[in-house]
Amino acid sequence: MRTWVAYLLVAAMIIVPFLIWGDFFMGLFSEDTAVERLTNYGQWAWAVALLLLIADLFLPLPGTVIMSALGYIYGPLWGGLLAATGSFLAGIFAFGLCRALGRKAAIWILGEEGLAKGEKTYAKNGSWIVAISRWLPVLPELIACMAGLNQMKWRPFIVGLLCGVLPLGFVFAYIGHAGLAHPYLAIAISAGLPPLLWLLARRFLHNLTKA
Repeated sequence: MRTWVAYLLVAAMIIVPFLIWGDFFMGLFSEDTAVERLTNYGQWAWAVALLLLIADLFLPLPGTVIMSALGYIYGPLWGGLLAATGSFLAGIFAFGLCRALGRKAAIWILGEEGLAKGEKTYAKNGSWIVAISRWLPVLPELIACMAGLNQMKWRPFIVGLLCGVLPLGFVFAYIGHAGLAHPYLAIAISAGLPPLLWLLARRFLHNLTKA
């Protein structure tokens, strides 16, 4: 029960700012204005975009719109690499921050039974869960935080995170570069590739776990 309460509290911390300030930030970085706002920073546009993607953990920023703007400015290759890097850094920050709270804090929040179950879940399936969560709203931040709180190991988390952020970043950068008005196929690809990448990376992850 306490585990579900923790999930709901973390989700509320993500959703409530969106409900309060979502329209304001969507106006600042809409599809029509994101490119213009970033290009105003000249050669530092990429750095500002990375900071915005990391800040998406705390602020209701339209991360995929920023990724598309990176594709428009820097092209599908460099824009995709920057978009994936920003999403990767956001996931690492959320995971590291919650993991740094330590086991005592995790027990206080989740309870001993909840933590034990969570540790087993994330040890067995955590990498898979992280990979498939990246393209869904709210879940990327929620899963990264809970993975850290449940003391998931760094290596499986990073593998799962890479499997999720690489398709996400490159697909939305391509959308911005190509100016796709109805990118349904591209979005479907960004959702379908993480599980496939994870299946390819599973053997690598298994070797890391053994090591």
